[in-house]
Amino acid sequence: KMAEICDKYKVNTIVNLAALLSAVAEAKPQLAYDINMNGLFNILEIAREKNISVFTPSSIAAFGPSTPPDNTPQDTIQRPTTMYGVTKVAGELLCDYYYKRFGVDTRGVRFPGLISYKALPGGGTTDYAVHIYYEALKAKKYASFIDKGTMMDMMYMPDAIKAIHDLMEANPDKLVHRNAFNVTAMSFDPEILAGEIRKHIPEFELSYDVDPVKQAIANSWPNSLDDSCAREEWNWKPDYTMESMTKDMLEKLSEKLGKFYFQMEKEYSGPCDVLNIKNNQLISSTRRFLNEFPIFVRDNTAIYIIRKILKLKQKTMDSIVFSRNAFGLPSNERG
Repeated sequence: KMAEICDKYKVNTIVNLAALLSAVAEAKPQLAYDINMNGLFNILEIAREKNISVFTPSSIAAFGPSTPPDNTPQDTIQRPTTMYGVTKVAGELLCDYYYKRFGVDTRGVRFPGLISYKALPGGGTTDYAVHIYYEALKAKKYASFIDKGTMMDMMYMPDAIKAIHDLMEANPDKLVHRNAFNVTAMSFDPEILAGEIRKHIPEFELSYDVDPVKQAIANSWPNSLDDSCAREEWNWKPDYTMESMTKDMLEKLSEKLGKFYFQMEKEYSGPCDVLNIKNNQLISSTRRFLNEFPIFVRDNTAIYIIRKILKLKQKTMDSIVFSRNAFGLPSNERG
């Protein structure tokens, strides 16, 4: 079927993202091997037959407890202790083999934890860094399944897409490592990330409910990666920091969830800029006091209607109608 699709649409590049992630792969190791390894093998065979380029991501999971944990080098010992990690190391080697043996243009990076407001968490060990934003907006609190002090490299999804694009467009003559480039954008633990979120949501609370399986996986991974080879060989450079990612995540998720949040100085009591955004388009913008009414009115258009009505100084419905005694008539009768 895949070969037919490649022929029909004249495909020249396959981006192979199919895989079971770390925590799910530990629960279903046989299925993880089948999808992660046999799926890759099938893709490489099609690429060999039809002269197609292939991008296949590896992961920080390709490293293990014996790997140097800080500023992990591009070329170092790789002895992972998870099925996901095993398939990623094997995948790197298999892609190297198809390039050297058959001349298939294979390329790949070792992604850190990926954070996205569009894609829901998919069972990875770094998923706490996605859950935390959702819960910050929905409940203003979050119980992390990864423990305090667990440093891991992360990347915002726009940078991950950029990495794929930039590597596949790079001059092949300059690529030394091809299928296993370390790439990263930032490194933090739950406390550091929570501190950044509190700059936007001051009342946010972080607690811990550590998952021993996911924590053990995280403990076997590097604290930080050295991505100097990617920077040198194809000019890799991320656009997002933890600060700019957090701001964008909260803005995008606020729209997605129908939530809102305030960003203002603690001691400031003046008017604020209120923006209404729909489908990534600015609908309206006005400057007003947040406490103008007993409750916050989100819709800027409604503000002008409410002000116009209040200027009439007529009796309002809440002074006429009562839920317990509607229009002066008791409402506790049944039947």
